Amino acid sequence: VSTQSTEGPVLSKLFFFKTTREKTYRRTICSIYLLSHPKLSMGRLFKSFLNEPCVYCCSNCHSHLSVHDNIISKSFQGRHGRAYLFSKCVNVSAGPKEDRILTTGLHTVADIFCNDCQTAVGWKYLEAFEESQKYKVGKYILEKAKISKVRGTWD
Repeated sequence: VSTQSTEGPVLSKLFFFKTTREKTYRRTICSIYLLSHPKLSMGRLFKSFLNEPCVYCCSNCHSHLSVHDNIISKSFQGRHGRAYLFSKCVNVSAGPKEDRILTTGLHTVADIFCNDCQTAVGWKYLEAFEESQKYKVGKYILEKAKISKVRGTWD
């Protein structure tokens, strides 16, 4: 059992278990307990571990966010430069929805934050007002400046 602590009132415990399967060791994160200041939030945070050859992580805390196979497009523009459009993301939470005028028109979006370190990593499209942009609804933008790519197998 290893313990990670962060600044402020947040203390998270990370549990690693090794299982044997066909003479290979697989590292699996079972759960993370998040103890926080009582007035902020309480509860148990379950963190997903993506077992893929190429994983995109939060550049601040290295929490897994998505896999390479979920990329729809790499030709988007974010607040901090280039951004990628993903079909699925894990270990993120959405902020309040707001109408935003983007390069492709008016959209209703919600900023998304890493569940582990609360860093803003991009946004989620909730509604598109132009017919040609409806394919983005329910998809995620992750900004390249806020994520890092990890290559390798976890088996």
